[in-house]
Parts: sequence; C-alpha cells; structure tokens
Amino acid sequence: MAYREQDIGYFKTLEAQRVPRVMRAVGWIILVGVMMAVAFLTFTPWTQTTSGFGAVTALNPNDRLQEINALVPGRISEWYVRDGSHVDVGDPIVEIVDIDPQLLTRLQAERSQVVAKVEAAETAVQTAEIDLRRMEELFNEGLAARREYEQAQIRVEELRARVAEAAAELTRADVNLSRQSVQIVRAPRDGVILRVFAGDAATFVRAGDVVATFVPDNAERAVELFIDGRDVALVSEGAEVRLQFEGWPAVQFSGWPSLAIGTFGGRVSAVDPSAQTNGRFRVLVTEETIDTPPWPNERFVRFGSTARGWVLLEEVSIGYELWRQMNNFPAELPGVGDTPQLRPQT
Repeated sequence: MAYREQDIGYFKTLEAQRVPRVMRAVGWIILVGVMMAVAFLTFTPWTQTTSGFGAVTALNPNDRLQEINALVPGRISEWYVRDGSHVDVGDPIVEIVDIDPQLLTRLQAERSQVVAKVEAAETAVQTAEIDLRRMEELFNEGLAARREYEQAQIRVEELRARVAEAAAELTRADVNLSRQSVQIVRAPRDGVILRVFAGDAATFVRAGDVVATFVPDNAERAVELFIDGRDVALVSEGAEVRLQFEGWPAVQFSGWPSLAIGTFGGRVSAVDPSAQTNGRFRVLVTEETIDTPPWPNERFVRFGSTARGWVLLEEVSIGYELWRQMNNFPAELPGVGDTPQLRPQT
C-alpha cells in the first residue's frame, strides 16, 4: 500500500529522521573533490620523460682521461710529478734511462763510425768516377779495350750501391739514437696528473707501458646517459634534458621541469645507433647555455661523477600519464608533424 506525503505525519519516528549536517558536508566535499580530481587529471599538463643514469665525461675525445706511456724501455730514473700535480704543456713527468748507462755514448760512437763509412764510400765513388771518365777518353781514342771501360762502369755502380747502403745504415743509427735519446716523458698539454703507476728506480718499464694517467684542463664537459631501449626511439638530437649531479642538492619534478630545484639544463648531442652490453643505449648530453644556469664548477662536478638525466618528451594530461604508467605502455609518440613520412616507392 502506497503512502501519500501528507500521511508521513502519522509516522512520528520516520518524520524525526534527518540527515546529519556533517554527512551533508562530507557528501559535498566528496563530490567537489571528485570533480576537482577529474578536472585535475583531465586538464593538468604533464611532461613525459625518459630517465637514465650516467656519468660526466668530455665531449672531445682528446679531453678525456689519457694515459701517459713510456717512450723507451728502461728503468725509472726520476719522477718530476706526483698524484694531483698540475703540469703545463712540455713539463717533464718522468725520466727513463736504459739499463746500460753508457748506451747513448755507444750509440753516438756507432753513428760516428757509420758517418766515416759513408764519407769513405763517397770518396771511393768520386775516385771511381774520375777513373771512369779517364777510361772513357782512352776508349774513345782507341787506347783502351771495351771490357776495361765496362768494368770501370760496373765499379762505379758498385761503389754507389755501397754509398746507399751506408746512408741507410746511418739513417737506422739516427733513428735508434733518437729513440733512446727521448728518455724524458713530457706533458702533452696543460692538465692534472691523476695517478702515478710506476715505482722508483728499481722499476723496469717497457716501451708503451702506462706510467701515469692525465686529465687535460679546460675540457668541455658532457654527460653520457644510458636510456632504456623502449624509449630510445623517442629521443632525438636537440631534445631538452634536465640533469641532476651526484652530491648536488636537488628537488626534481620530472613532469613539471619548471618547478625543479637544483637541476641543470642540457641538450641531446648524439644517440648511439647500437645498444651497450647491458641492453641500454648511450645518449650524449651537452650543456645548455640559453636561459638556464650553467653547470656547477668542476670543483663540485668532476669527471666520472654520477649523474641522472630526464629527457623531456611530449606533453600530455596527468590522467593519461597515470594510465600509461599503470599499463606499462611506452611514452607518447611525437606529433604527426615530427614523424618522418615514408616516400612511396616508384
């Protein structure tokens, strides 16, 4: 049986029931919160990123960590530097001497003997050429036989061959003497000696052995990041990057880079076409110099320091980004205008 609205007065208990004000307020708060959350997830922009860890390196290969090698075999005679020493171009680093202390003297004496041999051979050639001219005159006058004239020619050619052999021997002696004379290893450019590997005078080194490591001054720094292969196709040269350096205080908001504190700007300089052994791709990032603070001084961010970077991709709504993350989907593809178009085959 249905009751009319005017009949409710007969039910005193039902008429006394009222919704509490607190519940009404809670209901309104929930409704407004849901609406605000939907609006927030729908209209709030979020910058998609792909992140990776890496280290600080040098953009120019000549500015990276270098090895100082021994030029000649021998033993360490004297060190002119130690770990952490700053050197200028041409400054001596280490002196290496041969096991035989009289080697250079003997090589010089050997060269002098070869020089004398060359001079004697040249004198013999000059004398033989005079005899050849005299024999040619006699042959033309009919006073000498053809055989004697031909033997004189052969003699001249033999002596010239001896001169050539002596000259080659002199060249070998000069090369050997030059190599053994370069016993002081010098700095190739201004920089800092990181570590000295060889020992004292009792240490024997071979030609090409590493005796120290060296880092040049005023090197242009870069950061090499290693990006997951799922997102590397979205990373292109010139893409903007936000960097966080090891030991430098920072507060990072990957989706809102404008709110990040303590991060620094960069640009993608190159992307490796093949993966590393760990399956990640190396991305080289250089310093951004426009409308962003410069990178920290080398005193705080040194070569080899760990860094983390976020490559900025497409801008989407935060709701879509949450849905993508929960479903483990890749980041949004670039716009149609940025996608290379395939040409029809003819």
